[in-house]
Amino acid sequence: MEKKEVGEVIHFFGKIMVAAIKLSDTVKTGDKLLVEGATTGFEQVIESMQIDNNDVPEAKAGDDIGIKVKERVREGDRVYKVIE
Repeated sequence: MEKKEVGEVIHFFGKIMVAAIKLSDTVKTGDKLLVEGATTGFEQVIESMQIDNNDVPEAKAGDDIGIKVKERVREGDRVYKVIE
């Protein structure tokens, strides 16, 4: 498995389990992400993502996106795209 860094978690909304991610590369719906940090480590496919509360199929470097996550994440966690 290869991985390529695509962003960093900048905020976590615990009640709704949404991670805000500052992107350093392009991601799109269907990509598999790996979130890693000091106490974080899981893979998840992007089922949907939002920019300013609007659903988007793709986002690019510099965008801040929100995605629903299955586990808790923390600010500063690194986000990678899994390349299979």
